Amino acid sequence: MSESAKYRIKVEAAAEFIPGQSDPETDRYVFSYRITLTNTGTVAAQLISRHWVITDGTGKVQEVRGLGVVGEQPTLAPGQQYSYSSGSVIETPVGTMQGSYQMTAEDGHRFDAEIPTFVLAMPRVLH
Repeated sequence: MSESAKYRIKVEAAAEFIPGQSDPETDRYVFSYRITLTNTGTVAAQLISRHWVITDGTGKVQEVRGLGVVGEQPTLAPGQQYSYSSGSVIETPVGTMQGSYQMTAEDGHRFDAEIPTFVLAMPRVLH
């Protein structure tokens, strides 16, 4: 079996604009997002840390690194899913998020689970 098939985490993301916490007059746009991770590999793995790259509509980049997600470092057995919700604030009505989770498999192998780029957008801004 190939290494890549053993260590595989699928990451899905969905974002939503939060109008009640946003203030366009002060360039504050708040988004919630929900992440679902699925261990599609054959070895259990623990999420150790995260690295986010958040880009607003002007190209301004914020990088966020830290241990775990929402205070947890979940371990996913093969086939198991883990979901959590969090949020982000940017200065424009449209932006993107992407990044990676740093994982450690139960056999000690370390690997990254890529977070595909997803869009943060105020409703009716994108066509």
